[in-house]
Amino acid sequence: MADTIMRVEKVWKVYRRGENILPVLKGIDLDVKEGEFLLLIGPSGSGKTTLLKLMGLLDLPSSGDMMIDSIWTSELSQSARARVRNRKIGFVFQSFNLIPELTVLENILLPTWIKGGDRSLAKRYAWELLKTVGLEDRARNRANQLSGGEMQKVAIARALINHPSMVLADEPTGNLDSKSAQQVLELFRNLNKENGQTFVLVSHNPKHSEIADRVANLIDGQIESDRNPSGSGAKAFEKGVGR
Repeated sequence: MADTIMRVEKVWKVYRRGENILPVLKGIDLDVKEGEFLLLIGPSGSGKTTLLKLMGLLDLPSSGDMMIDSIWTSELSQSARARVRNRKIGFVFQSFNLIPELTVLENILLPTWIKGGDRSLAKRYAWELLKTVGLEDRARNRANQLSGGEMQKVAIARALINHPSMVLADEPTGNLDSKSAQQVLELFRNLNKENGQTFVLVSHNPKHSEIADRVANLIDGQIESDRNPSGSGAKAFEKGVGR
């Protein structure tokens, strides 16, 4: 049985607006296994993005705790959380979050500049990733010269550059046409199967369950169901999936 790479334990997220209290997550318990492709699905406002941000150490829970690679995150300082996020987690945002003034290659390399280390090795791997996402000929273009599908592929390569053990993707096909969305999902599944990287994908589209090993359904800040979809994973992936 695969090891647990991420554990979410009794996590609440509550926002206060004046005297009003808005609970967004209500005692979430969730384990993610190493090498798993997990889909977090649910309607708008169910807490999917909030949960993903907590898992990516981009925000703090109001109560509860999370563990990544045997490290309980509540025990980490702010700087230590940033190091864990940079080295262990890759994040793919729906809005891409590329820096328009930088080239494609520079955007991909940005996390390695923060991490430090051998820049020549990082650059070689960046070129490998460019080949993987099919953008070798766009390496010197600035990010604002790309199509939406191309920008999302750059964001994926950037998420992978530091060899993260887990990749979190927040509605990564939401701003893409159906062809680009298909290519992104195929790329995710290939990377998951070939590299053994763990993927957690947030979506509101039930069709995406066809490529997942497991589906957790969020409703009103709680996990209503957690299942292994029939006909999922590689078999369904071979048939192709829609946006």
